[in-house]
Amino acid sequence: MKLHHVEDVASAAVDMPGATGCRVRWLIGEPDGAPNFAMRQFEVEPGGHTPKHSHPYEHEVYIVEGTGLILEGNVEHRFQAGDVIYVAPNDVHQFRNTGATPLKFLCLVPHSSKNAPIHQAPECGEH
Repeated sequence: MKLHHVEDVASAAVDMPGATGCRVRWLIGEPDGAPNFAMRQFEVEPGGHTPKHSHPYEHEVYIVEGTGLILEGNVEHRFQAGDVIYVAPNDVHQFRNTGATPLKFLCLVPHSSKNAPIHQAPECGEH
Protein backbone atom coordinates (compact mmCIF):
# COMPACT_ATOMS: atom_id res chain seq x y z
CA MET A 1 0.00 0.00 0.00
CA LYS A 2 1.07 3.59 -0.54
CA LEU A 3 -0.42 6.57 1.29
CA HIS A 4 0.61 10.12 0.61
CA HIS A 5 -0.86 13.60 0.29
CA VAL A 6 -1.47 15.02 -3.21
CA GLU A 7 0.71 18.04 -2.45
CA ASP A 8 3.66 15.77 -1.64
CA VAL A 9 3.77 14.81 -5.34
CA ALA A 10 5.68 17.14 -7.66
CA SER A 11 3.65 19.15 -10.15
CA ALA A 12 4.95 19.59 -13.70
CA ALA A 13 3.80 21.72 -16.61
CA VAL A 14 1.89 19.77 -19.25
CA ASP A 15 4.46 19.68 -22.03
CA MET A 16 2.27 19.27 -25.10
CA PRO A 17 1.63 21.72 -27.93
CA GLY A 18 -1.59 23.60 -27.26
CA ALA A 19 -1.59 23.27 -23.45
CA THR A 20 -2.08 26.60 -21.67
CA GLY A 21 -1.85 27.07 -17.90
CA CYS A 22 -2.00 23.33 -17.24
CA ARG A 23 -0.02 21.25 -14.73
CA VAL A 24 -0.08 17.54 -13.83
CA ARG A 25 0.82 15.40 -10.80
CA TRP A 26 1.33 11.66 -11.36
CA LEU A 27 -0.29 10.46 -8.12
CA ILE A 28 -0.20 6.67 -8.58
CA GLY A 29 1.43 4.59 -11.29
CA GLU A 30 3.59 1.60 -12.07
CA PRO A 31 6.45 2.77 -9.81
CA ASP A 32 3.95 2.50 -6.93
CA GLY A 33 3.04 -1.07 -7.86
CA ALA A 34 -0.24 -0.25 -9.64
CA PRO A 35 -0.48 -2.97 -12.31
CA ASN A 36 -3.17 -1.54 -14.60
CA PHE A 37 -3.94 2.17 -14.20
CA ALA A 38 -2.28 5.49 -13.44
CA MET A 39 -4.00 8.27 -11.50
CA ARG A 40 -3.11 11.84 -12.38
CA GLN A 41 -4.31 15.18 -11.04
CA PHE A 42 -4.51 18.06 -13.48
CA GLU A 43 -4.72 21.70 -12.42
CA VAL A 44 -5.75 24.26 -15.01
CA GLU A 45 -5.50 28.00 -14.40
CA PRO A 46 -8.51 30.24 -15.10
CA GLY A 47 -8.68 30.66 -18.88
CA GLY A 48 -6.32 27.71 -19.40
CA HIS A 49 -6.93 24.43 -21.18
CA THR A 50 -5.49 21.08 -22.10
CA PRO A 51 -4.67 20.50 -25.78
CA LYS A 52 -7.42 19.29 -28.09
CA HIS A 53 -6.46 15.74 -28.98
CA SER A 54 -7.42 12.08 -29.17
CA HIS A 55 -5.66 8.81 -28.38
CA PRO A 56 -6.45 5.08 -28.47
CA TYR A 57 -7.09 4.72 -24.73
CA GLU A 58 -9.85 5.78 -22.37
CA HIS A 59 -9.96 8.38 -19.57
CA GLU A 60 -12.00 8.24 -16.40
CA VAL A 61 -12.24 11.76 -14.95
CA TYR A 62 -13.53 13.17 -11.64
CA ILE A 63 -13.85 16.95 -11.30
CA VAL A 64 -12.45 17.85 -7.86
CA GLU A 65 -12.69 21.67 -7.97
CA GLY A 66 -13.86 24.35 -10.36
CA THR A 67 -16.01 24.64 -13.44
CA GLY A 68 -15.36 24.34 -17.12
CA LEU A 69 -16.15 22.90 -20.49
CA ILE A 70 -15.11 19.66 -22.09
CA LEU A 71 -15.10 19.61 -25.85
CA GLU A 72 -16.27 16.35 -27.38
CA GLY A 73 -15.16 16.92 -30.95
CA ASN A 74 -16.73 20.34 -31.55
CA VAL A 75 -19.56 19.93 -28.99
CA GLU A 76 -19.21 21.71 -25.63
CA HIS A 77 -20.41 20.15 -22.37
CA ARG A 78 -20.37 22.14 -19.10
CA PHE A 79 -19.10 20.49 -15.92
CA GLN A 80 -18.57 21.38 -12.26
CA ALA A 81 -17.00 19.93 -9.13
CA GLY A 82 -18.44 16.51 -8.37
CA ASP A 83 -19.10 15.58 -12.01
CA VAL A 84 -17.59 12.46 -13.57
CA ILE A 85 -16.65 12.15 -17.23
CA TYR A 86 -15.82 9.15 -19.39
CA VAL A 87 -13.75 9.88 -22.50
CA ALA A 88 -13.83 6.90 -24.87
CA PRO A 89 -10.80 5.82 -26.89
CA ASN A 90 -10.24 7.97 -30.00
CA ASP A 91 -12.71 10.70 -28.91
CA VAL A 92 -11.36 14.18 -29.69
CA HIS A 93 -11.51 16.10 -26.41
CA GLN A 94 -10.25 19.15 -24.52
CA PHE A 95 -10.76 20.42 -20.96
CA ARG A 96 -11.17 24.20 -20.53
CA ASN A 97 -11.32 26.17 -17.29
CA THR A 98 -14.13 28.72 -17.64
CA GLY A 99 -14.19 29.70 -13.96
CA ALA A 100 -12.36 32.27 -11.86
CA THR A 101 -10.52 29.70 -9.73
CA PRO A 102 -8.21 26.79 -10.60
CA LEU A 103 -9.83 23.71 -12.13
CA LYS A 104 -8.63 20.44 -10.60
CA PHE A 105 -9.53 17.01 -11.87
CA LEU A 106 -8.40 13.43 -11.43
CA CYS A 107 -7.76 11.48 -14.61
CA LEU A 108 -7.21 7.73 -14.67
CA VAL A 109 -5.61 6.08 -17.69
CA PRO A 110 -4.46 2.53 -18.42
CA HIS A 111 -0.71 1.92 -18.41
CA SER A 112 -0.98 1.08 -22.12
CA SER A 113 -1.31 4.83 -22.66
CA LYS A 114 2.39 5.39 -22.03
CA ASN A 115 3.20 3.27 -25.07
CA ALA A 116 0.46 4.67 -27.30
CA PRO A 117 1.20 7.59 -29.59
CA ILE A 118 -0.91 10.68 -29.04
CA HIS A 119 -3.10 11.39 -32.03
CA GLN A 120 -3.41 15.11 -32.63
CA ALA A 121 -6.78 16.51 -33.62
CA PRO A 122 -6.30 17.76 -37.18
CA GLU A 123 -8.02 21.09 -36.57
CA CYS A 124 -5.76 22.38 -33.81
CA GLY A 125 -3.18 19.86 -32.55
CA GLU A 126 -3.91 20.26 -28.83
CA HIS A 127 -4.32 17.86 -25.80
